[in-house]
Amino acid sequence: MFERSKEDIQCVFERDPAARSTFEIVTNYPGVHAIIIHRFNHILWQAGWKWLARMSSTFTRWWTGIEIHPGAQIGHRFFIDHGMGVVIGETAEVGDDCTLYHGVTLGGTSWQKGKRHPTLGNDVVVGAGAKVLGPIMIGNGARIGSNAVVVKAVPDGATVVGIPGRIVQVDSAYKKHHKQALEQKIFDAYGMPHEMPDIDPMQYAINNMLDDIEMMDKKIQSLCEALKAMGKELPPDLVSCQVRSPRKY
Repeated sequence: MFERSKEDIQCVFERDPAARSTFEIVTNYPGVHAIIIHRFNHILWQAGWKWLARMSSTFTRWWTGIEIHPGAQIGHRFFIDHGMGVVIGETAEVGDDCTLYHGVTLGGTSWQKGKRHPTLGNDVVVGAGAKVLGPIMIGNGARIGSNAVVVKAVPDGATVVGIPGRIVQVDSAYKKHHKQALEQKIFDAYGMPHEMPDIDPMQYAINNMLDDIEMMDKKIQSLCEALKAMGKELPPDLVSCQVRSPRKY
């Protein structure tokens, strides 16, 4: 437990440029306070001291504004930035090197017993206000944008934004890129990669569809010209076929 808590403190320097000293982190970071106490609460929970574990987690919620059920499983080097309003449910599982911002919920969608909260892989960032709901798997290296609502599984290296959450980018080489970003001290704050397109994700998808339609128009035009050259009679609706004017963004 001591070694894990030490890792939780040290990882803050990599993910928060405002951190200046270990003493400052230990005394002024509610996210660090919450995870250190949770690791103790989780030991109590596993030992069967469930009421005491819940009581301690309730105190931690009052003190830090962060609610982590003592049954939740948290990996190494976990960081909650700002922290206020974070809720992590009983059957939630969080991998190594994950980061959550304020207002994040790892919640359930059922009152049934058993697994009902999400599982986060390694190196996952969940932006402020995002909701990840249900017993779904969030892949390694995934990025959940601020205020997104995710109710379906997310593959490795994907970026998800919006309500409901939709995948706007998948980085198959996320391990390499995340390592480079770490070396250059570039962090995907609030779950939004710095290389994301400037346009709205929905508009980005529509533009891709329009590109495909324009390509199909050109192919139809080429087909019409080939049929005319062969002396074939074209159907009335293809006699005047032509490529649409290029679209404007």
